Amino acid sequence: QVQLVESGGGLVQAGGSLRLSCAASGSLFSSYAMGWYRQAPGKQRELVAGITSGGITNYADSVKGRFSISRDNAKNTLYLQMSSLKPEDTAVYYCNARSRLGISYWGQGTQVTVSS
Repeated sequence: QVQLVESGGGLVQAGGSLRLSCAASGSLFSSYAMGWYRQAPGKQRELVAGITSGGITNYADSVKGRFSISRDNAKNTLYLQMSSLKPEDTAVYYCNARSRLGISYWGQGTQVTVSS
């Protein structure tokens, strides 16, 4: 029903920046709460940043002040601007959409690797 495609991952040095994008299909994007999650090897998937349909944001303590989540409803796209990257940010980053009915949709993930 909803397809999410992440892009923008890659290999960067510590202290560098990346911007992740998540392109969503469908006509109800503006009604979805959106989020970025990440999963490192051997660890649980964790919420990195979220944004409501009304634009309210929240961040994990570990990324607060370094990452910024935003959305462009006209383009059906979610973004995650990542700055001052650290090796511990290395993970697969996933885009998530949650409908008003509580249904969650996931993208395939994009790899972010931060070298020291």
